[in-house]
Amino acid sequence: MVSLPIFHQTLLPLLITITTLSLVASDPTDGFTPLSFSNSNIQIQTPYDVPQNQRYSYSNGVHRFWVYSTDKPHTSSSQTAPRSEMRITGYDYSSGVWQFEGHFSVPSGVYGGSLTHYQSATLEQNIYNKWYRFNVIHDVGANNVKIFINGVKKFDGNGRGAGNHYFKCGVYAQNGASNYMESRWRDIKIFRKY
Repeated sequence: MVSLPIFHQTLLPLLITITTLSLVASDPTDGFTPLSFSNSNIQIQTPYDVPQNQRYSYSNGVHRFWVYSTDKPHTSSSQTAPRSEMRITGYDYSSGVWQFEGHFSVPSGVYGGSLTHYQSATLEQNIYNKWYRFNVIHDVGANNVKIFINGVKKFDGNGRGAGNHYFKCGVYAQNGASNYMESRWRDIKIFRKY
């Protein structure tokens, strides 16, 4: 029988401990407090000229949002592009550090296949037909936004400055939008750092 050197016997448990601590510390929700979230915190926004059930559905815990590039905005007075979104209510904020978490999926063929930050920084490629854990941390005072995909930081940059803020998820047409856009969301949570 071969005996392992004492150095190796000591180092191996230490490496296992360090690896375990690293995995736990990488969760973007560490240090945040989960907030109560229910149907009362959900406001669905869809094109104003069609019934909501023609651009949004909820089944088996999954919120499904879809919109066409030719659709109207969510109100008749809005100058925005077409959207089918969930606006989180009850947690509007103008200071502090806040976090949104949700799992999303995009069906194949809806757009170019890449998730981007304001059509500039690519966060993830080939996103079709898979579920992703999506976390956004907004530090208002530092004017900073961090985006995590499956626990990996994909973006760390400037926010939108001071003002009133809130979270949304769904689909919102942008310049060069495809004819049909869809996303699905589940397990939505809101956190705050105190």
